[in-house]
Amino acid sequence: MNTIKNIFTAIGILFLSGLFIYAIQKAPGEDQTKTNPNALNEKAVKDYNVYAITLPEQMDFAGEQVPLNNPDILERLDRELLVNTYWQSNGLLMFKRAAKYFPIIEPILKKNGIPEDFKYLAVIESGLSNVVSPAGATGVWQIMKATGRENGLEVNSNVDERYHLEMATEVACKYLQKAKDDLGTWTLAAAAYNAGNAGISRRLKEQGVKGYYDLLLGEETGRYLFRIVAVKEILNHPKKYGFNFKSEDLYASVPTYKVEVDTAVTDFSKFAKQFDINYKILKLHNPWLREPHLNNSSRKQYYIEIPKKGYYSVKP
Repeated sequence: MNTIKNIFTAIGILFLSGLFIYAIQKAPGEDQTKTNPNALNEKAVKDYNVYAITLPEQMDFAGEQVPLNNPDILERLDRELLVNTYWQSNGLLMFKRAAKYFPIIEPILKKNGIPEDFKYLAVIESGLSNVVSPAGATGVWQIMKATGRENGLEVNSNVDERYHLEMATEVACKYLQKAKDDLGTWTLAAAAYNAGNAGISRRLKEQGVKGYYDLLLGEETGRYLFRIVAVKEILNHPKKYGFNFKSEDLYASVPTYKVEVDTAVTDFSKFAKQFDINYKILKLHNPWLREPHLNNSSRKQYYIEIPKKGYYSVKP
C-alpha cells in the first residue's frame, strides 16, 4: 500500500508541477499585461493619436477678419484650437449645451442687432452654465451685480435675474452695443466684455494702436478673443476636430409655458405641486428664484416657467 501510495503521490507532484510550468509559460502569451506592465500602455499609445491642427486659411469674428498672416496671431489661435480640441469631455458638453441654449440666445442677439458670433462668447464665459466667478460675476453671461442693476435687473437674495437667460442676454446685448459704439469694432467690444470699456480704451491710447490684435494685454483678455474664435470654429466643424455624436446625443429644451405671478408666494414646494412638478424642477426652469419663497412686497409681475405635462412627474 505504501508503495502504491508513494507512486500516486509522485504522480500528483509531477502533475501539479506540470500545471505550474504550463501556467508560467502560457501567461505571457495569454495576457502580456500581467507580466509586462507597459504592454497596456503601449497598446493604448498605438490606438490613440494626437494630431497637429491645420488652421483654416481665413477666419473671422462678427465679420471682422483674424490676421492669420501675423505669426503671433497664428500661434495664439493655434493654442486655443488645440486646447479646446483635445479637452474632449468639455468639447462634447459644448455641443450638447449649445443645442439646448443657442435657440434661446440667437433670436435675442438678432433682435438687438448683435452679431450671432457673440453666442460663442457666452460659451467661453460660462460653458453655458449658471456659474458664479470668484469676483461675483453670475449666470451664463457672467454679469456683475452692479451691471445687472444698472441695466434693470433685479438682484437680491430673493430674486436674481442674472440667472434668467433671456433677461441676462438682453443685458449682454446692451453692454456689447455700447462697447461697439465706444470702441468702434465688434472685436474690441468682445474684449471689453472681459476687461471693461474703460480698460480697453485706456490700453489703446497708452500703446498707440487701434485694434485688438495689436494690443499687449494680460493673459486672460489676451486669450479672450482667440478662445471665442476657436470655439466658433470647432462648434461649426465637429467632424474636422474629431467630435462624433448623433442628434439624439444633444440636450433638448423641455417645452414650457409662463405663469404670471403678481403676489407673494409663501412656499414654492406647494406652488410647484399645483402643476404636477416638484420644487427641484421649478428651480431648474427658474434659477433666478433664489429662495423657496417669493417676497414680492411691491406686487411686481413675474413670469414663472412651468414645463408642459408629461416631461416630469412628482414621485411620492
